[in-house]
Amino acid sequence: MPYFRSSLVVVGVSLAVLVGVSAPASSEERVCRGSLGAVTVDNLRVPQTATCRLTGTRVKGTIKVERSATLAASGVVVIGNVQAENARSVSLASTRVGGSVQLKQGGGAMVADSFIDGSIQLESNRAALRVLRNSVGSDVQAFQNVGGVEIRSNKIKGNLQCKSNSPAPTGGSNIVQGNKEDQCRRL
Repeated sequence: MPYFRSSLVVVGVSLAVLVGVSAPASSEERVCRGSLGAVTVDNLRVPQTATCRLTGTRVKGTIKVERSATLAASGVVVIGNVQAENARSVSLASTRVGGSVQLKQGGGAMVADSFIDGSIQLESNRAALRVLRNSVGSDVQAFQNVGGVEIRSNKIKGNLQCKSNSPAPTGGSNIVQGNKEDQCRRL
């Protein structure tokens, strides 16, 4: 009998471990309308037409900014990417992004005094874009923007690439380990 009971205990413990291991991990998405302070969230989404202000927030995943939405982030840590498509405005100040910043087909944007481990990609935006005093682990790319692009005093480990922007980007004092290409070759 003692052998039978100890076998049941081993089987029960094994099942409990298997059930715990096989349970899917879920990441939660936080919707931001208004302001968030020094809290930690998994993923964050700024819904269509909303405004979100982040101060000291930690995002373990990605921030997504939707159509006509506004994001203003200061002192934020993002483990993943910051992605905006058709957003009204995106501002990142004194922020750390573990992935890339991808801003496409939107309005204005500013990325200043921040550490971006991946790249900064600005494509087909309609209003003023400013990339100032950042440390960027990969490339800075500005393609087909029409509201003006200023790229100044950045440390870029990859390439600085600018093409088909009207007007041509302005700026200078960028330290680029890769190549300065096309419209940005003098910056």
